[in-house]
Amino acid sequence: MKVLVDTNVVLDVLLDRQPFAAASAEVLGLIEQSRLQGFLCATTITTIDYLLTQAMPRPQAHQALRKLLELFEIAPVNRAVLQEALKSRVADFEDAVLEQAGRLVGAEVIVTRNQHDFRLANLKVLGPDELLASLP
Repeated sequence: MKVLVDTNVVLDVLLDRQPFAAASAEVLGLIEQSRLQGFLCATTITTIDYLLTQAMPRPQAHQALRKLLELFEIAPVNRAVLQEALKSRVADFEDAVLEQAGRLVGAEVIVTRNQHDFRLANLKVLGPDELLASLP
């Protein structure tokens, strides 16, 4: 199953944000085991870099980014993604970009703790716990 993982899920793991880290880490573990095919939106990488360098030394933050780039495929953000995001029913533009980047790569699910903002998305949206519960 192809899943597009939202920034908040990755940050839960990297910053050990409780009580969310365990379920998010389990999702990343399934991606590492190739039981799920994980994607990050290209804009997620730059956002994570910014937030991590606020929380830890830059070399440590960049090491985390290198690990993410090994683990995940990247859903590109191009003109078509941005144009479709402008037409999306998802109100927040950043979330609409994520949705459209996911559609471009054929993601079946967006994994986020911010399900409410994606309620009008054209992709299925699940929290980490919901995704884990839905797997065989």
